[in-house]
Amino acid sequence: MTPAAAIDRARALLLAEGFSEVGQGTRGESFYFGLPGAEGQVRVANHARTPKQRLKHPEVVASLVVTGPLSEAALRERLSATLRDFRGRQERPTMAITPH
Repeated sequence: MTPAAAIDRARALLLAEGFSEVGQGTRGESFYFGLPGAEGQVRVANHARTPKQRLKHPEVVASLVVTGPLSEAALRERLSATLRDFRGRQERPTMAITPH
């Protein structure tokens, strides 16, 4: 499927997993999803984030970037990896900084 079709399919699969769409990039190339009760967001887009964007939006904890054609199986495999990253970040304890 084309990158646009793969992104649309990924969006539908995330909705089926219980995520809700919480935002969209200004150019309509990036979509952001949240899971009720979970911190952070999953991003689905046709381009990678820049270091500046990562600093500006730390709420995005996992991204699925689709830059070329994908089969349904490849898309599902990449989405599964993205969701593992997302869930893995949910389980990490936050680092506490103690004053000296």
